[in-house]
Amino acid sequence: MLVHLVILNRNGRASLAECLPSVLLAARRSRHRCDIAVVDNDSSGDSGAWLAEHFPSVRVIRRPDRGRCGHNEFVGTLSGRIAVLLDGDVRLAEESIDPLVEPLLAEQSDCLMTVPLCRRFGEERYEGFRTAVGWQWGLVQPTAHFPGHVAGIDRPGPTASAGKVMAIDCRKFLELGGFDPLYLPGPFEDFDFAFRGFLRGYWACYVPESLCWHCGPTGLGGPIGREDFARLALRNVLLFEWKNLRDPMHVARCLLGLVARWGLEVATMPWTSPDRRWVLNGALAAAVRRYQRSRAATAEKSDSGRMSGDCGCRLKTTLWREREFFERFSPERMADAAAKECGTTPTTATRKTAALPMISGPKFQAASREAGRVR
Repeated sequence: MLVHLVILNRNGRASLAECLPSVLLAARRSRHRCDIAVVDNDSSGDSGAWLAEHFPSVRVIRRPDRGRCGHNEFVGTLSGRIAVLLDGDVRLAEESIDPLVEPLLAEQSDCLMTVPLCRRFGEERYEGFRTAVGWQWGLVQPTAHFPGHVAGIDRPGPTASAGKVMAIDCRKFLELGGFDPLYLPGPFEDFDFAFRGFLRGYWACYVPESLCWHCGPTGLGGPIGREDFARLALRNVLLFEWKNLRDPMHVARCLLGLVARWGLEVATMPWTSPDRRWVLNGALAAAVRRYQRSRAATAEKSDSGRMSGDCGCRLKTTLWREREFFERFSPERMADAAAKECGTTPTTATRKTAALPMISGPKFQAASREAGRVR
């Protein structure tokens, strides 16, 4: 089986020097034939020349800077069915590739993507990616650090999102339209992709037998500044909600939370430093502008008038899948599932969530057995 390892880079020569050797080693240790390529997002430095000199076996593909959307066009050119998409600041464990791609190998599998266990480089503390989805002041909040998450770190199972490393089924990735450029320069495009996949009937699998280390700062902070990143992240949460949420309860929750957040921002303004004032207002204005431009640009391409990435489901089916997504991946339910797997008594389960089974049906169990993960 041919497996493509695709590394995203932009001005990341130092990160590549730190992390790329681990990717090459993991490729050599895999039983699959691995092809390695670096998608260079218009780097201004000498990353391309440096890669050609030090890693001549690695292909370098120059692309305009489109963040993770740089993967979209390149995945369409791949001859293999499976690709592992990595950010340039990620190290792989030697035996990480085979368990990560195993659930995707079955022809009839509904698995859309798999994600590894991720730790912080140099600290060995858990970073992700067994992800739950909560709410905070009316905003959707994906998190791998929910109460009770520790019990599930070493347990395989479904996850609500991905992260800086994911193995994908290329055909399903292209079917869903890849990452939506609405969120450029990120974050939240990976969560949006996983959500759209769930609406289509696919699922994402967390594979703790595959291990990686994240060497860089979380998110897109750093050069753009912490406060600018906070506005960008808030803008993209709003865009996700406006684009995807249709359930009346979810819409009402978002609106009420937005009003409450705005009231809090106004009330605390006198005690807030100037650079942190009106974060919500700035994010809201940016989200409105971005949303309107995106709607106008995609109206002619979509029969329904919705943005690219629309799963095309009928409204009732979409609403049902939307509710199921948030119930299935609620932090309480994820924690209870992990507690049951560890043989302890769940303490947070509710009658409502207990009535919905986790994604552990025949297809998931079959894929897990093939990977040797069901104990």
